[in-house]
Amino acid sequence: MARPPFRAAAARLRPRRRPRAPLATLGAAPRPWIRALGLLAVVVLGAWLGLLAVGSVRAPVGPMDTTMTLRPSVSGGTKINVSPLGALRLDSHHAPVRLDVDVDQLDPERSQALVNHPERLSGLQDEVTGDVAAGTRELAVRSCVAVVTGATALGLVVYRRPRRALAAGGLALALLAASGVSAYATWNPKSVLEPKFSGLLSSAPSVVGDARSIVTDFDVYQQELARLVTNVTKLYDATSTLPVYQPDPATIRVLHVSDIHLNPAAWHIVHSLVEQYEIDVIIDSGDTMDHGTAAENGFLDPARDLGAPYVWVRGNHDSQATQDYLKKLKNVHVLDEGSAVDVAGLRVAGTGDPQFTPDRVRPRGGEAAELRAGRELASALRAQQRAGTPVDIAVTHDPTAARETDGAVPLVLAGHVHHRVNELLPQGTRLKVEGSTGGGGLRAVQNEKPEKVRASVLYMDRSTRHLQAWDEITLGGLGLTTAEVSRHLPEENLVKSTPSPSATTPSP
Repeated sequence: MARPPFRAAAARLRPRRRPRAPLATLGAAPRPWIRALGLLAVVVLGAWLGLLAVGSVRAPVGPMDTTMTLRPSVSGGTKINVSPLGALRLDSHHAPVRLDVDVDQLDPERSQALVNHPERLSGLQDEVTGDVAAGTRELAVRSCVAVVTGATALGLVVYRRPRRALAAGGLALALLAASGVSAYATWNPKSVLEPKFSGLLSSAPSVVGDARSIVTDFDVYQQELARLVTNVTKLYDATSTLPVYQPDPATIRVLHVSDIHLNPAAWHIVHSLVEQYEIDVIIDSGDTMDHGTAAENGFLDPARDLGAPYVWVRGNHDSQATQDYLKKLKNVHVLDEGSAVDVAGLRVAGTGDPQFTPDRVRPRGGEAAELRAGRELASALRAQQRAGTPVDIAVTHDPTAARETDGAVPLVLAGHVHHRVNELLPQGTRLKVEGSTGGGGLRAVQNEKPEKVRASVLYMDRSTRHLQAWDEITLGGLGLTTAEVSRHLPEENLVKSTPSPSATTPSP
């Protein structure tokens, strides 16, 4: 039916509506600046992932092995990590990349070459400069490959178009080149004179003098460097001269160490003794650290890979943070407040030092605190005995606390005093105090007369779990290459046998 004329006229007068665009087409063409920001984000993220994956190089620098890496940064500069001591930062350049240098280890062969040929020390500065330059060139090439590969790969994943992915890789290379030009233009060779220390290295200026004095008195600094390198290298040599002992299968072999005091060379010594003596369990009577700060915790990581279970009690230089970190490590058993563990056929109980006095200025509980800790440990030992699970070895840090366990355990171990004590207490408990397995710690490298490095191997009868004999192992300390091993027997065993003579390896 036809519409009335007036309706037809009204329809012609109404404006026609434009058809709505499909929802799928809305926002399909973002603004150019949004596309540019998206591409920049892909480039930066891809370049960063590439650097993380393959952007590091291992490079020798003098007698040290290092790992060099470029990292994205707002302020640039150079960061040198010396684990576990901390790090130092140099305001070396201003660019969106930072150079990270991790000092991994001291290479024994290159160090020994410096010891055997001291005339090479005069050219050590030029050698280090050349090594750093060579490592930096290799790092630059690898970083270019890493950022281009990372940005291209991520661009291909995001855009799924080869042309856009190649554009991302090209932009990444351009940004890295611009960063290099910026770093070169702002390079500040005098930044080494004003380093910023963190961690334990924050006390470095007071220990070795500031960087300006090192530069102005380089001949003195060079002599000190030669002495430190010589001392550490000769300590490694000393451990390799120890005689190999053929263990009796009827014994349990316990390595007693103490007072490492943050000396990284001690881990090498302990690992060497574990292998040579086929040690069943290591017992550390504390002061593994020097200040007990969280910055030192990385130093403890080798404890899980020494080749034998590691039993530890807290010393007065070890903090609660130290103890908590060790608890998380595999193969490590932390004892405190009389707790006990069954390990390698022995039952061992111990308690941490009640005092935390790393700098000797904190309030001390004194002898009363140690006596109280010893009595509490003795009470825990007697409770274990009444429960039918007697303890074979007790461990404390301070000998004062250890003496309170007399009559509650056959053998108690301690440290703290940095010299050996072997004493049969009135009620039959044998007290054995170990010297410093760290040779007094890192401070020993500054001493004119080095402190000796001490550890002991205890031979326990597998059936009675009583001490049958022990070997006292003494190294000549940092800077000396003598190694001595002496066999000892408890007094009650002397009627059956006589102690063997000391085996001493003199310096070559």
